[in-house]
Amino acid sequence: MTNLLNDILFIFQRLTWISVIDLVLVTLVFFGLLLLLRDTQAMALLRGILFIVIFLTLLTNLINLPAFSWLVTTFVPALLLAIPVIFAPEIRRGLERLGRTGISTLFARRTAKSQQALQETIRAVVTACARLSARQHGALIVLQRADSLLEYVRTGVRLESHVTPELLLQVFYPNTPLHDGAVIIGGNRLLGAACVMPLSSSGILTRSPERQMGLRHRAALGISEASDAIAVVVSEETGSISIAHNGRMIRRLDSDRLENVLLAFYQPMELAGNGSSFFRWLRGNNSSRSDD
Repeated sequence: MTNLLNDILFIFQRLTWISVIDLVLVTLVFFGLLLLLRDTQAMALLRGILFIVIFLTLLTNLINLPAFSWLVTTFVPALLLAIPVIFAPEIRRGLERLGRTGISTLFARRTAKSQQALQETIRAVVTACARLSARQHGALIVLQRADSLLEYVRTGVRLESHVTPELLLQVFYPNTPLHDGAVIIGGNRLLGAACVMPLSSSGILTRSPERQMGLRHRAALGISEASDAIAVVVSEETGSISIAHNGRMIRRLDSDRLENVLLAFYQPMELAGNGSSFFRWLRGNNSSRSDD
């Protein structure tokens, strides 16, 4: 114990401001990587890799095993080279999120006219969702932001129509040609209907009530993971309204709270910081609720 304390004291005596900054930067890098991998399947893989590396390191240092140590020293570098291949989707998603931070200020330069048009579009979406919820008609409405969703618009029927509650109600009326799939809205235009969205690959679906969700909710999470879009879902079974963004989902929203959340994402000069923090706060308030 005395030797351990002496070693710790020796380390602290050699610390300088440069060393502290160096340690902080390394800590921030690992913290950022953990944030990017949070709630993904890669987190389980990362835990498994760390467990193997720690176990092998302890085994080879505590016991003299020359042949096994040679095998480990040969195998570990190959494992490190395989990490970029294993985590390729998460790395791509993280770089996309980093790239979006530079263009998020575009939303802060809206004119008064465009801001009014956006508010009218949001009110139309909220009104339509309230009526769809009351009738228990399923719906998936995706609001485009900075990332282009043209590739997903091409998978459906191009409309290029003005957004109104009546149009959304007609699109999602059961057994109509366009009721399956998602509606994509860009600005104040309904770009397309019956669009195919990517399904979520997030591990959150396997360890929470969301695992019982249908394809609409999985598609809403999927498009929120693949882009910065906001997805609004109306459950066909319960009429519950949910909203997904950045791989997170808030459930059991009424029309007033839905409108407040949507408007918060498009507030001028506050989108980059307050939008995501408001979403996390609202998600925390709803964490104890559950829905089918």
